[in-house]
Amino acid sequence: MIGTLQCIVLDCPEPAVLARFYAALLGGEVDRPDPRWSLDGAWSTLHVGGGPVLCFQGVADHRPPRWPDPAHPQQAHLDIDVPDLDRAEREVLALGATRLGDSGGWRIYADPAGHPFCLLPAASGSGPQA
Repeated sequence: MIGTLQCIVLDCPEPAVLARFYAALLGGEVDRPDPRWSLDGAWSTLHVGGGPVLCFQGVADHRPPRWPDPAHPQQAHLDIDVPDLDRAEREVLALGATRLGDSGGWRIYADPAGHPFCLLPAASGSGPQA
């Protein structure tokens, strides 16, 4: 092993807005003080229990991916286990997500900044290649 995954960083136009979106989806603490980085208008974080920190980096000319358009590839996505797909869908849509489609038993959404993520039944394992 060469290193340990510290964080996952998503570019976006409004870091604090996206951090709050993911906090409502996953729980955790937004912008907890951490000596590894400074927090400001261009950087926000979400510490979730037991995993890497999600970080949100402000980009002035952010161009979101467009799933499944290969001219604007997704670059990365998150798979999120949920106990009830219908309930989870209502909740993420209320938070500002957009439904993009389905792939098998998984549902694909975009967060408010356009990053794709998948909701999948908790017992199903890894999500599709969204």
